[in-house]
Amino acid sequence: MMKDGSVNQDLRPGLCPLLELAARVGRDPLLTQASTGNISMKLEGVLWVKASGKWLADAADDQILIPLDLAGVHASIWQNLDPAECYPNASIETAMHVTLPHPVVLHVHSVNTIAWAIRQDAAAQLATRLEGLRWQWIPYVASGLPLAGEIERVLSIRPDTDVLVLGNHGLVLGGKDCHATAELLTEVERRLAIPARQAHPADYAVLAELAAESHWALPDDDAIHALATDPVSRKILEGGFLYPCQAIFSDASTPELFRAAPAPDPDLADAWKNQYADRPFLIVKGRGVVINRTMTPADTAMLSGLAQVVQRTSPAAALRYLTEAEVAAGSSTVAFRYRELANASH
Repeated sequence: MMKDGSVNQDLRPGLCPLLELAARVGRDPLLTQASTGNISMKLEGVLWVKASGKWLADAADDQILIPLDLAGVHASIWQNLDPAECYPNASIETAMHVTLPHPVVLHVHSVNTIAWAIRQDAAAQLATRLEGLRWQWIPYVASGLPLAGEIERVLSIRPDTDVLVLGNHGLVLGGKDCHATAELLTEVERRLAIPARQAHPADYAVLAELAAESHWALPDDDAIHALATDPVSRKILEGGFLYPCQAIFSDASTPELFRAAPAPDPDLADAWKNQYADRPFLIVKGRGVVINRTMTPADTAMLSGLAQVVQRTSPAAALRYLTEAEVAAGSSTVAFRYRELANASH
């Protein structure tokens, strides 16, 4: 590897299966939303890992991977230095990819997995559904070195682990190659699949009136409206943040943004619009959702993913929300650089 981080290009043909897997996973909104999720391959002393902010869906058209010297990344971790801060544009999850010994590592924000991983009884529920697989449960821990440290701990107990479910976060898989990893993903998704609740349809007449001659617009994804029209979803959102990207991509420090606003009185519509003018999106109770025209594709994709998660969350389940300290810790410079890069990619 050269000093500028470039490597011999004849290594790239070995990456074709990885890029194909990345593109396939990235095109599935039930597995990844916007730039969430990451993938890596260890190849001849080089860690090829998805760059921060890149979209897996763009694997066929964009250079989403960056090469890092595997020994150098290991050395930084041993010195308690986060690779995401040591290497420009390295994924915030680089430490996790290095800590796992598998040649191929895939991390996805599977909405089915997250719907289980936000429950207080997640470990017990997953034990039944993942029985027979080499899996482990990791309660929520911040990305980067803290998560890598916890992975190292669980691997010391069960070195053969190739499935990790991360509390309030997502799913991590390790495989000997891309084919094995893809098959494992299919099996885990089959076991954890949850049908989405049916939500009341949006009141498009009211939403169109709100959007007329204003900075509001209707989202392209109709499923987003469930955040407003489904009483169960509204109640879930009132409890707090479910996972870090919910806060990062909404640029919110409190869950107030996700609490539904009352439908406007027709005679006071202008005053109502002014009251909420600074919001990136607005959940209108029982009516639907309008989004600010300044919202980016990445931010909107994250809103779609959130709707899919809460529509799969049982109303009877006790949920484990992020604490204020966890939300604050997730609002790091690295995390928000990740958001900026994700928006810049699209």
